[in-house]
Amino acid sequence: MKMIQAIALALVLGGAAAAHAEQPLQRTDLIKNDIDVPGHEAVQVRVDFAPGVLAPSHTHPGEEIAFVIEGTLEYQLEGRQPVTLKAGQSLFIPSGVAHSAKNVGSGKASELATYIVRKGEPLVVPAK
Repeated sequence: MKMIQAIALALVLGGAAAAHAEQPLQRTDLIKNDIDVPGHEAVQVRVDFAPGVLAPSHTHPGEEIAFVIEGTLEYQLEGRQPVTLKAGQSLFIPSGVAHSAKNVGSGKASELATYIVRKGEPLVVPAK
């Protein structure tokens, strides 16, 4: 079952920028660029969630700053209480911390995710 979840997460979160608007979870890659920290890069993506949609638990090979652009998202970080953010609020997610995000509002929700990650590693790794 875990393998099926991992494959599903990879397909959902690894979608191309040209994904169809009707998809429940759409990721749009905005920028990827080297930074002054050797072996690291900055990556920024927009993630759009249909109502009720969950991005299953996963990790990143570096830090993430999630900024809610619109709607209401509930984030669950491993070992912490869930936190609900509305448009204009941000959350820092430490490197390697398993987390999920769910649209808990009645309409579409969107986040701007900014990552500082190790270069050459998969950006999204399904949690075990």
